[in-house]
Parts: sequence; structure tokens; C-alpha cells
Amino acid sequence: MPHVPIIMPQLGESIAEATIVSFLVQPGDVVEADQDIIEVETNKANMNLVSLAHGRIAQFTVQLGESYPVGSSLGQIEVTKEEAARLGLDTAQLDKARSQSTPATTLSGNTPNTQEAHVQPTIRGLPVPAHAAGAGYMSPRLKARMHELGLHAADLAGLAGSGAAGRVTVEDFERYISNLEKQKLTPASSMRVAVADAMRRSWTRPLATVGMPVLMDRLLAHRKAQVVKPGPALYGLRALAIALSENSAPAGRLIGNNIVHPSAIDLGFGVEVEDGVLVPVIRNADQKKLADLVARYNHLIELARQRKLPLDATGGSIATVTNYGTFGLTLATPIPLPEQNLVLGMGAGRKVVRWDEANEKCVPVTESHLTLSFDHRVLDGGAAGRLLGRVADLLMHPEQL
Repeated sequence: MPHVPIIMPQLGESIAEATIVSFLVQPGDVVEADQDIIEVETNKANMNLVSLAHGRIAQFTVQLGESYPVGSSLGQIEVTKEEAARLGLDTAQLDKARSQSTPATTLSGNTPNTQEAHVQPTIRGLPVPAHAAGAGYMSPRLKARMHELGLHAADLAGLAGSGAAGRVTVEDFERYISNLEKQKLTPASSMRVAVADAMRRSWTRPLATVGMPVLMDRLLAHRKAQVVKPGPALYGLRALAIALSENSAPAGRLIGNNIVHPSAIDLGFGVEVEDGVLVPVIRNADQKKLADLVARYNHLIELARQRKLPLDATGGSIATVTNYGTFGLTLATPIPLPEQNLVLGMGAGRKVVRWDEANEKCVPVTESHLTLSFDHRVLDGGAAGRLLGRVADLLMHPEQL
């Protein structure tokens, strides 16, 4: 009977590989078309791969915990000739391809396939001592060795060099790696590696942060009056969306001598998940009222925590909102994602005493600090301050959201 290959699909425009998390069926099981059969993990989310046809799982040719690039064969499904014809497949070609392939590892213990394409997840951001200036000049040989291990120059910050003028030699590097292997090591998850890589790329830009306090009493009263209560970050997201719809230049990209304005106000918001952060995206956030966004916002939070965000809710956002106040923090300087210029941060609210000029007395109020981190190539402090001021004003008038 014909065997249809199970192929690693393209799971997103920027995703080149995925790690096998679990097999949802076993060899010999009969599956239906579109039935979930393999759970995989990318640097953005956990996803399920589905069967393309009705048939019986013949074998899986991959191992749990291994990463495989897009286009890899993950196994085979035995189907009838009628099912293959329904899919428009040439049964003769399928049989020929199967007969020429090397026997692969199966869950029932067949011969391993040493030709199966797969990749090992790289681990970056290794712990280093902080007693030296680090690697300045690196020889081509050292660069090649670092590339082989998936490391960057930033990973050697603090490594003392023994070469001329303090240069880090290959011997220094190998001793450093050897010493690391003697310490306690734990594998970095693909999520941790992705966050580390994103932050490394973000830090290549000149970043700055401005901040200001905002009174939250009216916002808290507005939230209390709602049947389904919006999260604080959603208030911030909606306020930022309105502000950017009035002037989108702050979220633009500097390309040559031009600022390229975004085509849509698609905003992300940070959700803490195990070993990292995911950023679900709300599309056209400026075109929807706050009340209309609550259900979508809450649903995306749940999907993010399950690592099951849909593709249409990931990537392509122009700014992010993060509520670090959930950790009791009153002030922080979050870093924008590499493809973004802006990240709005919201601190924890706290009771403070303010002077009421109209009544000439001190009154208790709830105050929170807002921060706006930005790419200084696109924005200066004045423009960033005006944008943040507009966001603060909208938060103090939540009925406008």
C-alpha cells in the first residue's frame, strides 16, 4: 500500500525549524485526515501537526526532543490507493521514493536512519566571569569555532585573553568552554534561546527610555464598573493605539533617509510563560473600542500560556505593551523587540499623597509609573515624551478608550 510522508510544514514566515515534543498517536494507529498526530515546539508557540490523509501510522522517523527543519520527513502514513488518488498523489512515485529511502528509526525499534535531516538547538548567552573586557578582535579561526557552537561575541564578554594586546585566542576559548562543562549545565529551551537572540539583536540599536507618573483612580473606577473587566495592559494597549493612530511616525522604521510609517496599528502585549515571554498581537487595535477587545485579549492570554497562539496572532506588531506591575515593580526599562521601535511599560499602582491645588489640601491618590522605551534613531526625548503624555492623558480619561 502507498505510504504518504509526514512533512514538517512551514509554521510561520520566520520559523525554520521545530522541536518534537510528543507523539499524539503511535505506529499502527488508524488516523483520520486533519487529526492531530505530533506536537512540536517552535520559538513562538507549541503547535500540533495534523495528518494529511486517512490511514495507518506506519512509522515515525524522528526522535523526541530533537529539532528538525522545515521540509523534513517526520514519518509515514500507510494509505489506500483510493486515498492517495483523492489527495492527487502518484502512487508509483510514492512507492519508488519509499523503496529508495534508508530505513528510519521507528517507535517499534527499526534501524536508525543516519541520513535524516535534523538540527540541534543552539544555546547562547552562556554564563561568563566579569573580570575582563572580553573579546575585541577575533581571528577567522576563532570566529569559525564560535559559529560552530552557535555563539556570538557578546557571549565572551568578560573572557580574559592571553594573546597580544589582550586578544582572546582559540586556546583561551577552548579552556573557557572546558571550564563551563565542569559546572552545572541545564539545556536552554527553544523559548529561552529565542528571547536571548531577540534581545541581543535589539541591543545593537541606540535605545532610550522616558517615564512619567499617571493617576489611575479614574481608570480603576472605570474597570470596576465593567461586567468583564479589561486588564490594565489592555487599557495601555488601547491608549497607545489611539496615540499612534494620531501620529504613526514614532512607530515607523528609519530606512535610509525616510521614515516608513506602519500600514496598520497592530500592537502586541507581553504574556509571561514558562521560561520566557510570548507577545500575542491584536490587529488594528485603533479601530476597535476597549469593550470590543476584552474577549479577544483574554482568549489570547490563555492561548499564550498554553503555547498555542494562532499564526494570525503572532508577529508583525509595531509596538508592545508590558505590565511589569504584575510583579510588584514600580519602574523598569523594557527593551523593544528587534522589529519594533517602542515598548510601553506599566508599573504597579500604589497609594501616594498629592497636593490638591483646588482644595488646598493633600489627598490620597493611586499612582502608577509609565515608561516608554524607544529607538533613539527614530525618536528624540521630546517626541517620546509627547507620545507618552498622550497615552497618560487617555488613561486618565478611560471613557475615551
